[in-house]
Amino acid sequence: MLEFISEISSDKQIGGVHCVPILDNGNVVVVWDREEKVLTTIGIELGEEKTLFASWYWKEYDAYRLYYLARVKKFVEMPQGYETTGYVIMNFETAIDMMKKIEGREERIEVIRKAGILSGQLKNEME
Repeated sequence: MLEFISEISSDKQIGGVHCVPILDNGNVVVVWDREEKVLTTIGIELGEEKTLFASWYWKEYDAYRLYYLARVKKFVEMPQGYETTGYVIMNFETAIDMMKKIEGREERIEVIRKAGILSGQLKNEME
């Protein structure tokens, strides 16, 4: 279950932490994982400022996966075999369109949508 939050709940353990990395111009950095057939984020060094914005509760593990919005400090070389393809830099609207077309996983689309709103790159259509 996806929930938008601003602080970490202490009622469950944390099973994973993920970041949605953005550049100074507001674009999001994603990687196409050929094996899993998903857009993912990896291979960067993040700046100090990170904003917690969402959690996903995994019932089968009784744990939360946390999501942070973070600015990219720099790109780093990844060890051989760790990353399955190169980086793609795009605006949030394009990332959402690609995820809809390729993956169709609504919870991942909502995480990127919320990160885009939080970063000021997307309008909050609920307001």
